[in-house]
Formats: sequence, C-alpha cells, structure tokens
Amino acid sequence: MNNRRKFLQQTMLGAAAMFVKPSLFAAAKDAGLKISLAEWSLHRALQSGKLDHLDFPATAKNDFGIDAVEYVNGFFGGKKMHFKEAGKNAAYLKELLRRSKDAGVYNHLLMIDDEGSLALPGDKQRLQAVDNHKKWIEAAALLGCKTIRVNLHGSGDSDDKKTASVDSLSRLCEFAAPMNINVVVENHGSDSSKGFWLADVMKQVGKPNVGTLPDFGNFCISHPWGTTQGGCKDEYDRYKGVAEMLPYAKGVSAKTYDFDSNGNQPLMDYDRLMKIVKDAGFKGYIGVEFEGNTQDEAEGIRKTKTLVEKYL
Repeated sequence: MNNRRKFLQQTMLGAAAMFVKPSLFAAAKDAGLKISLAEWSLHRALQSGKLDHLDFPATAKNDFGIDAVEYVNGFFGGKKMHFKEAGKNAAYLKELLRRSKDAGVYNHLLMIDDEGSLALPGDKQRLQAVDNHKKWIEAAALLGCKTIRVNLHGSGDSDDKKTASVDSLSRLCEFAAPMNINVVVENHGSDSSKGFWLADVMKQVGKPNVGTLPDFGNFCISHPWGTTQGGCKDEYDRYKGVAEMLPYAKGVSAKTYDFDSNGNQPLMDYDRLMKIVKDAGFKGYIGVEFEGNTQDEAEGIRKTKTLVEKYL
C-alpha cells in the first residue's frame, strides 16, 4: 500500500509539472513577450557552409522550436552570391520568403552590417552609407519583416557623431515609413554602447519608427563592436545601459557567451536583466543570440532559450 501511495504521489507531481511550464509561457505571451532566434547564433555553421542561409528559417523551427527569426544581411547569398547582390535579387528574396512561410516562421527583423558608417561627421561617405542601407529596407519589406537593425559607427568627436547619427536615422526612417518598417539601433561599440548617448539620439530623431535594440552583451566602449566577451578595458554599466535604451526598444537581444555548470552567464546577471526588461513594460520579441566560442552552437542556442524562458 505504501509503495502504491508513493507511486500515485510521484505520478501526480509529474503530471502537475507538465502543466507548469506551458502556463508560464502562455502568461508571457499574454504579457506581449515572445522569442525569436538571431541568425548570428549560427554564424560558424553559416560561414563554414554547413548551413545555408535559405535553410535558416526551417532550422529555427525544426531544431529549436522557435517560429520567429532575425536575419543578418551578411549571410544572404551564401557561397553562390555576394550578400550585397542577394539583397537586390528579387528571386532570391522570394525564395527565402517562400521557405519561411513553408516552415511557419515569421520574419521579424533584418540586421544590416558592412554598408558604410552612419555616424561619420563628413557628409559624402555617410550619405552614401544611407543610400546603401535603402536596398535592405526594401528587402525587409518584401520579406515581411517589421524592423531593420543598423549600427551607428563612425569616428571623431562624440557630439559630431551624434549630429551625424540623427541626420542619418532621420533620412532612413523617412524612407522606411511608407513601407511600415522600423529602424532600430543596437549598442555596438564606441559611443553607441553608452546608453545615455543612444537614448539622446532617439530623442533628437523623434520619429515613431525609430528605436533601439538593447543587446545584453555589447557594452564595451573600447571594442569596435562592443563585445564584452574576453574582457573589456572600458565597459559601460550593462544594467544601466539596458534600462536607458528600453523606453525606445522595438526588440531586445538576449546575448549569451559561454555557460557555467549551472547554465548561467558568468559575465551577466540574467535574472536582473530580464527583470529590467519586464519592469520597463517592454512588449515584443526577445532574440536568442548565442555568441560563445567554446561550446557547440546548437547547444548554446538551446541553453540560451532555456535561460530566457526561465525568467519569462
């Protein structure tokens, strides 16, 4: 009898546990929080040719159970076509759209790199960079993306870079508005990794379709792309920075590096970061972005997703 009672208790506890997690996820969705997968999480597989860019949506859904994706423009075209050419190739873009629809995946965001510096004080190169970004806004519209992500890289005085950034973003937002596309900026090194600086850029632009993409990891001011992986000489307070950027956020990048034995991030307090996001009233996609060097990418993605879900 005691064995039977113990068995029934264990069975009931196990059954109850099965219902806890789905109810929490449902509550998170009701609160307007959803998960997407950043393509950069698979950059090693993509760069080596083990994974083709066109297969990314199906991989996100079938391998990781994630039904929204964030593309990186540099992976367009794969080994067959330069990414800048692929960004203007309607047939290629329509094939990517078809595959995402077939997989039941929502094309959420398109990240734009290597198309020129938008924070350069000089007009000639900067305005060329603005024009270079426009084809990706059109590509995002064709793919059904709601948002593009740009960087505010440049050189010179901080105030001059801010003035240049405001002008560049204003031009891009005006171009994107008729297509219902948002233009967001990620903290990605130098001044853009200073939360107060980026928040002031947003205030000065003052457009409804401009915003930020707070990245949990990129708060190294002295690193050209802001990564804090591997140490940083001049790091902005990540918790302060995320809080400063959140009022303008149209997405959040849940960056992770390598995990400790408990599945946590040694460099960042995820409980604290996710609490900042939720307390700010953010609603939208939280992007899973694994960037670690010592662990398998698929394993890193799954651990990142688990970590984010834990605090949702």
